[in-house]
Amino acid sequence: MDLDELNSTIRSCKLCKLSISRTNAVPGEGNPKASVLFVGEAPGATEDKMGRPFVGSAGKLLDELLKSIGLDREKVYITNLVKCRPPNNRDPESDEISSCSPYLETQISLINPKIIVTLGKYSTIYMLKKVNINVTSISKVRGKFYEWNNILIFPTYHPAAALYNPNLKEVLEKDFKVLGSKIGSKLFTLDNFMNENGPRNTK
Repeated sequence: MDLDELNSTIRSCKLCKLSISRTNAVPGEGNPKASVLFVGEAPGATEDKMGRPFVGSAGKLLDELLKSIGLDREKVYITNLVKCRPPNNRDPESDEISSCSPYLETQISLINPKIIVTLGKYSTIYMLKKVNINVTSISKVRGKFYEWNNILIFPTYHPAAALYNPNLKEVLEKDFKVLGSKIGSKLFTLDNFMNENGPRNTK
């Protein structure tokens, strides 16, 4: 299976109740060989309407953050933990995450990124479980790298949170600077990064 086949499967998925209320499933988009994979929580109203990730107000902020470190949507891959919009933008429920997360696992396997940036509570909780970290607050884990299967997980806030709390925009900008410094003008090699910084939980 390649990404195109996976995306077709996601668009026709009926594994959970979100398939009843959605307009469009939102598989993800970007560079299929991206070194950096961004994982949000779930689509919002604009994403549900257009079938694309991060195209609303939060997406505009994400675009600005990417540009600030020399990246754009063509260089990265952007997706969500849950591929369909929860009604009224409520939080995704555990059964929905359980039904949908295998799609994310397949995306990770196919794209094979060097860094996974988790945007928001639910994608951060999901990914950091893999390194046995129980997330009680994003503020305690954000802005640091965690190694999993030769991939670096980098949690930060969801851009939508910064739209409601302007103070978080500064935090997001700071985290993206940390991310950008590791990527640099040319994509780093994971081996070099790990040799310089140690195996996990490095700032």
